[in-house]
Amino acid sequence: MNIAYRISEMASKFPDKKSVVLARDNSFYTYREFEERSNQIANKLISLGITPGMRTLLFVKPCLDFSVITFALFKVGAVPVLIDPGMGLSNLLKSVKQVKPEALISIGMVHWLRRFKGEAFTNVKVKISLSRVGGSTHYLYKNLAEESRAFKPYKVSPGDSSAILFTSGGTGIPKGVLYTHGILNAQTDALKSMFSLDEKQIDLPGFPLFALFTLAMGMTSVIPEMDPTKPASCHPEKIVNNILSHNITFAAGSPAIWERVGKYCLSKNIKLPSIKQIVMFGAPVRIEIHQMYKKILEKGDTYTPYGATECLPVSLISGSEILSKHLDQMLRGFGTCIGSSVPRTQIKILKTTDIPETSLYELPPGEVGEIVVQGPQVTAGYFEMPLEDQKSKIVIDGEIWHRMGDLGWIDQDGNLWFLGRKVHRVDTADATYYSIQMESIFNQHPDVKRSALVKLVVNNQVVPGLVVERHRGPHQLTESFRKELEALKKTEPFTSVIKHFFVHPQFPVDVRHNIKIDRVKLGEWAQTVLRSQK
Repeated sequence: MNIAYRISEMASKFPDKKSVVLARDNSFYTYREFEERSNQIANKLISLGITPGMRTLLFVKPCLDFSVITFALFKVGAVPVLIDPGMGLSNLLKSVKQVKPEALISIGMVHWLRRFKGEAFTNVKVKISLSRVGGSTHYLYKNLAEESRAFKPYKVSPGDSSAILFTSGGTGIPKGVLYTHGILNAQTDALKSMFSLDEKQIDLPGFPLFALFTLAMGMTSVIPEMDPTKPASCHPEKIVNNILSHNITFAAGSPAIWERVGKYCLSKNIKLPSIKQIVMFGAPVRIEIHQMYKKILEKGDTYTPYGATECLPVSLISGSEILSKHLDQMLRGFGTCIGSSVPRTQIKILKTTDIPETSLYELPPGEVGEIVVQGPQVTAGYFEMPLEDQKSKIVIDGEIWHRMGDLGWIDQDGNLWFLGRKVHRVDTADATYYSIQMESIFNQHPDVKRSALVKLVVNNQVVPGLVVERHRGPHQLTESFRKELEALKKTEPFTSVIKHFFVHPQFPVDVRHNIKIDRVKLGEWAQTVLRSQK
């Protein structure tokens, strides 16, 4: 089924219900208006040359029409290409060039960029702008009111391409993940079941693409007052006002958002009584954030689903379960508990091998290895990147499994525990050390904002080191702070091997969620510092 049929169904059931709302000025579309406007845009797109299967690069800022245009593309049968502009100009242009879009729908600024960086846009034949830019570029809204409000979505099969979503490139190059209509429908059904979502709920998506799922469920989606490309720089007072003003029941986004919001609420003694679920994804969520919201949410809970652009969701756990059942183990370095698998999803732990080597040796519960997953939401591969497919996909008994690139283990109750990215492990001559395992011990120091396990080479031997970012100055390794870290490392046998400590003023993080630590870059920095000390 074409994912766009879900909007038509919601418009039939709830024509006068608000679909998407712009928090900045409270403007909105009802579901009837959403359906009719997306139909008009779909008719317009066809008249301008958009055809089924056409890869269409979409660069539209969060606004009422972002989701409308996206669903219009689904209705036409085109394949929207969604690239995170926060990845930086160089990576963005590489991604555009790799995916070879045939059409472009964007704000005027991107069309200006196209004229100066034309080599990345060589394949673009249909150019559409949301503002008047002239030349051969069509203005989307010209005579749009004259288009028919009726449109029958293009008929698709579950395996037909629906969208290309790019990874952030946080631990490698950005890659275009090829989605199908079957996968989008499976993800919508999974999220609806996981959180018991229905048309009575009101959503605040800190990550814009999340709204596509909630709108398909008939929820009202309120676009928050924030720059989604910079979640760590959001204004918490605005987010809180959005939640209280619109009686938000379901909110999702990077932990970087909810840490800022939580601290603001506690400082102002603010409660969020309407919230049922705050969903945080993109990186492990610190225990303190779950504890924070125990004081803020009167009827709700925090949740941390595990997944990736290539397969989402995989597993789920609530903050309440973490704090009541797994807190002690997490504080002792067992990893981050990320819950049990969602329905129709299988998780295996395979013996760790370096990509592209492949091991199909499945490990028993309790043993650490690479996490691989299989289910209806698992994508088959990347767009025209066969080498990357070889690195990330495994076929077991005829089913495609995705290599998450993460390390973990499964306990006797079937819960998955996350120990960090495979590329962030430190293999020494004597043992293997895992980022989350090591960092969880040092993160308990009251002056440590976050820490990072890094790989160092000392006297031609690989050894683990630890880089710390402090909550406040001095941003240096004072003698007293070093002694405190030295004392802390003696509390667990696996941390006792750390001999090199560093303090970094501000950790480099990923561009999408502003929360994933770039441990490779920190390791290179620490190695440079170590050389300078000789």
